[in-house]
Amino acid sequence: MIPYGKQHIDKADINAVSKALKNEYLTQGSLVEKFEKLISKYVGSKYAVAVSSCTAGLHLSAKVSGLNKKNQLLTSANTFVSTANSALYCGSKVKFSDIEPNTGNMSITDIENILKKNKRIKALSPVHFAGVPLNMEKIYKISKKYNLFVYEDAAHALGSRYMDGSRVGNCKYSDLTVFSFHPIKSITTGEGGVITTNNKKIYEKLIRLRSHGIEKFKNNFVSKKNSLKNNKNSPWYFEMQELGYHYRITDIQCALGITQLKKISKFIKKRKSISKRYDLAFRNVPNCKILQKNLKKWSSHHLYVLKIDFNKINISKSEFMNKLKKKGIITQVHYIPVYLHPFYRSKKGSQKKLKNTEEYYEQALSIPIYYDLKKKDQEYVIDNIKKMIK
Repeated sequence: MIPYGKQHIDKADINAVSKALKNEYLTQGSLVEKFEKLISKYVGSKYAVAVSSCTAGLHLSAKVSGLNKKNQLLTSANTFVSTANSALYCGSKVKFSDIEPNTGNMSITDIENILKKNKRIKALSPVHFAGVPLNMEKIYKISKKYNLFVYEDAAHALGSRYMDGSRVGNCKYSDLTVFSFHPIKSITTGEGGVITTNNKKIYEKLIRLRSHGIEKFKNNFVSKKNSLKNNKNSPWYFEMQELGYHYRITDIQCALGITQLKKISKFIKKRKSISKRYDLAFRNVPNCKILQKNLKKWSSHHLYVLKIDFNKINISKSEFMNKLKKKGIITQVHYIPVYLHPFYRSKKGSQKKLKNTEEYYEQALSIPIYYDLKKKDQEYVIDNIKKMIK
């Protein structure tokens, strides 16, 4: 089988994890902080907080943004459900913007149109779909105009760059950025995620929320008298200052993350070469369009998406995918519009149909792209898809 995505694990990764298993601390040891510092250095942010998953990172981001039952989040309908769910975890509601047909990313025009009419939107979560970032300079100007908290969903975009050439995650255009380390992402820790920020107060709050709301920085203690014994800080003392969560990542996972991060440049270089080969193969195929065709230079190349007019080739998407599967080729669809899921449909005042999003969903197909994809296997994928389209 040729999967649509897959992790790459080598001896260095295995040795690093084996070494971590021999350390005194398996959970909150020195490797967590080391990994966080390496991520910050890589993306160009001041701080990074590693967490148990990207979903956990999105939830904490929604929490620090101030989302609650009195306000709302605006995000893309073309995303995984966790982006929207992050607001619901805080008792807030979600509004979805339509997308640009050629990118799969949020339409900035639609964002502005929604914000003009809806004064309850408190936060904006731009989704960098498939690894191509939105125009964050425009998003930043919008956020200032409407006084919005911005947390970027960059689950697909570790290694991507903004149009000014700087890396996604440096938070120059947002309050926070959240990445995923799921196995099919740019690098993996198995499960895991990280939040980057340049705001020290937000960073310290995230550290608390990640671990049950517990504060360990002595300068931030509320009951300072209780922390002292003979005018000295008690080494065992900590305070639970708010209701937090168990969203910690382990040293074992971070050991893997550290060695994976060393390889990220070659991972993305290989994905880029695969993407270019696909671009060349599908550029003149009838009833088939390449998503994000002119924006690939900014991308981490997390996904490669084709838009196929299944009506014109007289075959359903399901049939198309099943026939490929019989030939050993696994494809996927990213994504079912969030508001079409039964849970969101059941919500009072549920989302109205978004034309571009639903048209995109009918045609979108994600095809194999990952570091270990061999050229002969890619040619096999190309040949079979082209034959079926023609």
